[in-house]
Amino acid sequence: MYKRQDVEWGELDYLVMDLPPGTGDTQLTILQTLPLTGAVIVTTPQEVALDDAVKGLRMFGKHDTNVLGIAENMAGFRCPDCGGFHDIFGSGGGKALAQEHELPFLGGVPLDPAVRTGGDDGEPVVLEEGETADAFKVIVENVANNAGVVRRRGVSEGR
Repeated sequence: MYKRQDVEWGELDYLVMDLPPGTGDTQLTILQTLPLTGAVIVTTPQEVALDDAVKGLRMFGKHDTNVLGIAENMAGFRCPDCGGFHDIFGSGGGKALAQEHELPFLGGVPLDPAVRTGGDDGEPVVLEEGETADAFKVIVENVANNAGVVRRRGVSEGR
């Protein structure tokens, strides 16, 4: 008999969960119930978001969870009308946070309305060509590489 939390996912290479920022019950439940290869801290460039990201880093550290790196969301906006690039939420906060905590910077995704419309239409922007799709692909590649490093380290240590 299945319990409420039982889900049959089938064979997966990765299961990625997008959780709200902070160190709430959701994160703790995941940490206590699922085997994790690692976590990715996602932040936006501004100070208040970086403070939340640091709280998340501390929580994962307390639970001996590998942090695969830092990714930055809303990392600028390319105006479709003028072609100019604008740092609406500041710039470089995620990269600076990664350096400060000696973690890999996985990449940054610009603020792009195509992310929302693609999600709403069932056609993710990552399937398209362009700057935003490339940004997602870089992050995915970096996460996959770092997850592989963690798994190989576990195998070599007999875990």
